[in-house]
Amino acid sequence: MKGANYIDGRWVEGAVPFETVNPSDLDETVGSYTKVSEEDVRAAMAAARRAQPAWGAFNMQARADILLKAAEIIKARAQDIGLLLSREEGKTLPEGVGEALRAAQCFQYAAGDVVRAQGEWYNSMRDGFNVLVTREPVGVVAAITPWNFPIALPSWKVAGALAYGNSVVLKPSSFVPGCAVMLAQILEEAGVPAGVFNLVMGDGRATGNVMIDEADALTFTGGTATGRTVLARAAETMTKCQLELGGKNALVVLDDADLDLAVDIASNGAWIQTGQRCTGTERLIVTRGIHDAFVERMAKVAASYRVGHALDADTQIGPVANVQQFNENLQFVADAKAEGAQVAAGGGAVEGRTRGLFMAPALLIGTKAGWRCNQHESFGPIASVIMVDDLDEAIHAANACQYKLSSGIATTSLKNAERFRKASQAGMVTVNAPTAGLEYHVPLGGRAPSGYGPRETGTAAADFFTESKTSYINHGAI
Repeated sequence: MKGANYIDGRWVEGAVPFETVNPSDLDETVGSYTKVSEEDVRAAMAAARRAQPAWGAFNMQARADILLKAAEIIKARAQDIGLLLSREEGKTLPEGVGEALRAAQCFQYAAGDVVRAQGEWYNSMRDGFNVLVTREPVGVVAAITPWNFPIALPSWKVAGALAYGNSVVLKPSSFVPGCAVMLAQILEEAGVPAGVFNLVMGDGRATGNVMIDEADALTFTGGTATGRTVLARAAETMTKCQLELGGKNALVVLDDADLDLAVDIASNGAWIQTGQRCTGTERLIVTRGIHDAFVERMAKVAASYRVGHALDADTQIGPVANVQQFNENLQFVADAKAEGAQVAAGGGAVEGRTRGLFMAPALLIGTKAGWRCNQHESFGPIASVIMVDDLDEAIHAANACQYKLSSGIATTSLKNAERFRKASQAGMVTVNAPTAGLEYHVPLGGRAPSGYGPRETGTAAADFFTESKTSYINHGAI
């Protein structure tokens, strides 16, 4: 395997070499890769274009068997994948292995999608007619994935696309390409035909523009600002888009909440996996009666976490994934302090046994809903507290942010829970559970500008990865 790009069934070496480093130990090189040229990206898109018709017509059971075999291989190699993920991205080893197993589940679920109901039959209003609604592959799918879930995110996009008969060109983040390379190896071993799946590495805009221009559909996960640029480019060719973008997710904690549970779900949503989850909790909106007790408990939890090397058995929170994000996190806390926020816990760099990107989970208090720290995504282990008087003010504060991805409420009142669920403008709502965490069999996504186009995963996959065709059949004339 040379260069780790996979085009038309061949491993291809690009012209520009690059390396990845371990965020737990910046002195350790994890992998060596190469970025391909624009011509190579075009070759990958052309290979996908040639291969798609045959894959779309592939025997249903045979296609399902290939996806199921991929799931089985991923599951069998979960420890190896998880170890690489932890070294390259910084999740703790249990988190890395868990993500690998989730990737296997995505392929297993998609294998079932291949053989589920393929269309709908209607009686017609016209005598002698019937109406058939079928789903057909959208064609060539370009997939661009970020660094925070290096195996799960590519897997649910690729598995869904392949299940519905599409070919794929995947571009992973250059911070964490290793798991995508392992995925390409696994799909090759599972029997995916040459050209049906392709893997390219390149600079974002140059590579992405070619992929957008020559694809039938683009599925992208990343920041909202980049998403707007992607959407503008896609509009020129009217490429179908699925964009999963930024979040600034709120958890409301009411006076009637179970305090132990509220602290547990808030700390999990805010700080676990180093706060690097799109659906993670960044805003804690707390009513006045429970505020002080909640803040005191949250500060103690933040201070108690063991932050360190991702492969150390006692580590609870691993490093920030890359230097750029680490510096942005520290600057975010500094800016919040300048704005008037008080730091109740954490927020600074932590020394470890190695030279790593370790950050103490931050709890900011005394903040207002309209402040920058509550309006801009931090994407790190940083949570800010907003005190409100009642549920009405809490709902207003939760919705008073451009991002509309995930939200939650901690309460023992079914009436309050249901009122918040209905009033929240987020695409996902949790009750007495962390705002972060998703299941592969149900839709994922938020309202713009947190998302654009059809939702991802589960039952929503068909909406993006297929186009429907309505056929009117005059059987009386046959």
